[in-house]
Amino acid sequence: MTAADWTIGVMWVGVTAYVLLAGADFGAGTWDLLAGGSRRGAEQRALIEHSIGPVWEANHVWLIFVIVLCWAGFPGVFASVASTMYIPLTLVALGIIARGAAFAFRKASTELGHRRAYGACFALSSVLTPFFLGTVAGGIASGRVPLGIAAGDLVTSWLNPTSVLAGALAVGTTAYLAAVYLCADARREGAGPLAEQFRVRAIATGVVTGAIALAGIAVLLLDAPVLYRGLIGPGLPLVALSAAAGLASAVLLLRRNYIPARLSAAVAVAALPWGWAVAQYPLVLLPNTTIEATAAQPSVLHAVLGTTLVGAAVLLPSLLWMFAFFQREDSGGRTPG
Repeated sequence: MTAADWTIGVMWVGVTAYVLLAGADFGAGTWDLLAGGSRRGAEQRALIEHSIGPVWEANHVWLIFVIVLCWAGFPGVFASVASTMYIPLTLVALGIIARGAAFAFRKASTELGHRRAYGACFALSSVLTPFFLGTVAGGIASGRVPLGIAAGDLVTSWLNPTSVLAGALAVGTTAYLAAVYLCADARREGAGPLAEQFRVRAIATGVVTGAIALAGIAVLLLDAPVLYRGLIGPGLPLVALSAAAGLASAVLLLRRNYIPARLSAAVAVAALPWGWAVAQYPLVLLPNTTIEATAAQPSVLHAVLGTTLVGAAVLLPSLLWMFAFFQREDSGGRTPG
């Protein structure tokens, strides 16, 4: 493997971490939206706040990491995507800002009306942000972002069948991850009825998301034939892994084995972006822009990889300790914090 391959591989690890961690946070906002009125949904919203409160800011580190790595390692790709996709990317940025601010202000507010307004902003942003991120991914995967400054259409690059499919899958998978994760959190908090509610939601969301993915086969065949051929070719093992892990998580949820269900759900979701990467390799932008052609100079890539390794030595133990700390039960049966 070349330095360019290593760099984009590390970047894709960051994408995976963002999907699994921040994605679950976005999904929790979806369930916050569907929790019901202020009284009926109070217990669900309290669990959601307790679960994502300590970690939601840290989870966005992965997005910053991916952006910086793409900018430094593949400046042509960064410029092409940022200029062609500036409308959905601007909406994503606004959604992240609004979501974070609303989540913080709702916790600090005492007036019911204010809490409702902030809660609505938090929940809606949690649904729309992953949708627009999905439209960006769909536009890239379907070859609507050619190399060059604003070389693609500023509207149809992200408003097209594949982008809408990817956006719907992004919302579905984040909601699915959040429901699976919240099952274990509710059990750990001693909230059995809440665990049952999220168990049913996780199974139902998994079925709906799986149906969207199956229907998406026809969409890709008609709208993104290059991606379709890659997914049924080199990417097929990962597509099969995603389907098998999704079925395994459903079985584990039915058996109420929530911790193993978390792992299988994470594998099911993580296999999707890796399936896309394998299906498209060695191209980074369709129809013919390769990883090597758009990579920075080897000296730059070596510096990027070296600093990433040093940063990982500091960051990863800190993140692992934080997650372990907030997942640990104290003597009263509640997580610290």
